[in-house]
Amino acid sequence: MTTAPTRTADRSSAELIEAESPVLAHNYHPLPVVIARAEGAWVEDVEGRRYLDMLAGYSALNFGHRHPTLIEAAHRQLDALTLTSRAFHHDRLAGFAEGLAQLTGLDMVLPMNTGAEAVESGIKVARKWAYEVKGVPTDQATIVVASGNFHGRTTTIVSFSDDEDAHAGFGPYTPGFRTVPYNDLAALEAALDDTTAAVLIEPIQGEAGVLIPDDGYLAGVRELTTRAGCLMIADEIQSGLGRTGTTLAVDHERVRPDVVLLGKALGGGIVPVSAVVARREVMSVLGPGQHGSTFGGNPLAAAVGTAVIDLLSTGAFQARAAELGKILHSGLTDLLGHGVTAFRSRGLWAGVDIDPALGTGRTLSERLLREGILVKDTHGSTIRLAPPLTITEDELTSAIETLGRVLA
Repeated sequence: MTTAPTRTADRSSAELIEAESPVLAHNYHPLPVVIARAEGAWVEDVEGRRYLDMLAGYSALNFGHRHPTLIEAAHRQLDALTLTSRAFHHDRLAGFAEGLAQLTGLDMVLPMNTGAEAVESGIKVARKWAYEVKGVPTDQATIVVASGNFHGRTTTIVSFSDDEDAHAGFGPYTPGFRTVPYNDLAALEAALDDTTAAVLIEPIQGEAGVLIPDDGYLAGVRELTTRAGCLMIADEIQSGLGRTGTTLAVDHERVRPDVVLLGKALGGGIVPVSAVVARREVMSVLGPGQHGSTFGGNPLAAAVGTAVIDLLSTGAFQARAAELGKILHSGLTDLLGHGVTAFRSRGLWAGVDIDPALGTGRTLSERLLREGILVKDTHGSTIRLAPPLTITEDELTSAIETLGRVLA
């Protein structure tokens, strides 16, 4: 932090947590910390205690909290124009769309707001493409997804989730999806037929525990979808924009999907920004009135998104994630057999399996919280690490050493 800690609330953390309980929907189970200020890789609670953020908003804060370039872009735009709706043109949208298309190597951009909106929009585009271009009979289009997926929590998306917390109790469910095992090309090939509009895949499954497929899997998905005459849709909402050491996670296998879904880090941790980026032949199926969003591509979002693209266009953040990722991998390797039973990492992203005898991922997260490190659990005894790409080598090393100390 560059300024002295200040108390920013009239109530303590405990009082604020208690006050939330009767008025907020209980759809989250947050750790018992109330964050009031943040800068870079660090946050402060209302009492002024500092914590190293090793979660980074599930990759929404790839550039850290309040990155000065992004804050400046937001302030500058706030002083000019924030919203027009898409009923009118505005002066920031073309530059944002051109930059994002160039960054991803694709042609056209559909700007939205949240990650789930991007997934829903991608599904709609794929189905319309299937009917108008591929010639699938009306209402017969299918989309193949992978088991263990996490693409969001809207009713359509949870229809093909096998996570019971996300799925159960929200039916009737949307039809038109086939689920195959993740990282299984033979099962995927068997599921493709003349009705298949697309294969929707996470290049790395984040919510499932940062599951990384075998080398060649993504290239195999690309080959199979091309052969079957259907689309490959890569959900890069968590894995994209520098997180894994490349601009997109599919870049590790030099794969170019037909459609890429982006979100989280695209808004720089300032505003929600998401997008569907696709080949021209695919995106051109949309006509006026067939899809839209009042806030999608708004001037503030476009200004911040353009600043994010500019940061990534140098390649410095991707290279930094790759180099620091080696330190993360090495540090976690040293912890194998010392409380860590297994881990998976790529760039600055890791899923760490903890010996269940030492507690659940939740209890470990709470222990790390007391030591000034913020992480979050997923699925039993697994925790996820996804620090900002701006974290220093010393900060990263200190976090790994703290994890080892807590496990010991």
